[in-house]
Parts: sequence; C-alpha cells; structure tokens
Amino acid sequence: MSKFVEIAPEELNANVFRRIGAEWMLITAGDRKACNTMTASWGGLGVLWNANVSFAFVRPSRYTFGFMEEKDCYSLSFFGSGYRRELKLCGTTSGRDGDKIADAGLSPVFDAQAPYFDEAELVLICRKMYTDDIKPENFLDKTIPNCYPGDTDYHRVYVGEIVKVLKRV
Repeated sequence: MSKFVEIAPEELNANVFRRIGAEWMLITAGDRKACNTMTASWGGLGVLWNANVSFAFVRPSRYTFGFMEEKDCYSLSFFGSGYRRELKLCGTTSGRDGDKIADAGLSPVFDAQAPYFDEAELVLICRKMYTDDIKPENFLDKTIPNCYPGDTDYHRVYVGEIVKVLKRV
C-alpha cells in the first residue's frame, strides 16, 4: 500500500508561511541516474497564468541549480518536525562533495517527473513554466540587499505548475 495519496492542490490546508519559512523544504531535481536536493526557506505557492504554481529560488552556485536547469520538473518535499537535522545537513553540505542524501538517511523516490523523499509528509511535483534571475537593479525595498551581504550570487526564480500533490496517509 502506498504511503501517499494524491490530492488536488486546492485541498492543501497547510500554512505555507510556516511550512516554507520556518520548517523549510527540500527542492529536488534529477532522475534515477543523478539527482540533488537542497534545503530552502524561501519560496511560495499561488495562482499565476491560470495555474496553481510554486515559486522556488535557487542560486546558480548551488549544485542543485544544474539539475533544475536540465530537467523539466522538480519537487518540493515537506517534512515533519523530526527531520530538522536532515534538512540542516541538506542545506549546509553540497552534493558535489558526496552523497548528502544518503548521509541524511533520506530515501529518494523516483517519480516519472521528479524525485522526492519517502519520509516527506507532503510533496509537490512541479513542471517548470518560467524562469528569471533576480536583478539587484530591480530592488525597490532598500533592505533586500541585506539578504545578499557582499554577495552577487543572486537567485534564479522558477515558477512551476503544480502537477501533482502527494500527502502522507
């Protein structure tokens, strides 16, 4: 029996501000041959271009960036409170340097569209619709550069149509 049931995006009742900003999520792209994941605390969900979408942000310096660029789909995996150590590890180590997924003790599930994790409580599979780079000349709020102290590794934003929502049963 599957550990997940597919639900419609409109059935989500999670507080996305808490889930993304405080509890974090894993952004994952790739396939069975090679994949990578990274912890994220920036992002969002909404409606754009008549579609239910996610907004994911990845810096070009991150190893996951290449997988995001190469693949048409990515996943957002949300975990319970018992996974803080695993999420911290996935956010502070690079997949370039070793198998951080195995080191975190996570079990990848290779969906036809994007990998996700068997331990997740909630998974969004997203199909890329649009990308753009954060441009510092467009910052209207003068405090935003504080998020990039001495840094020019500005994020790329991915807008992805949510094509599947999996909820742990």
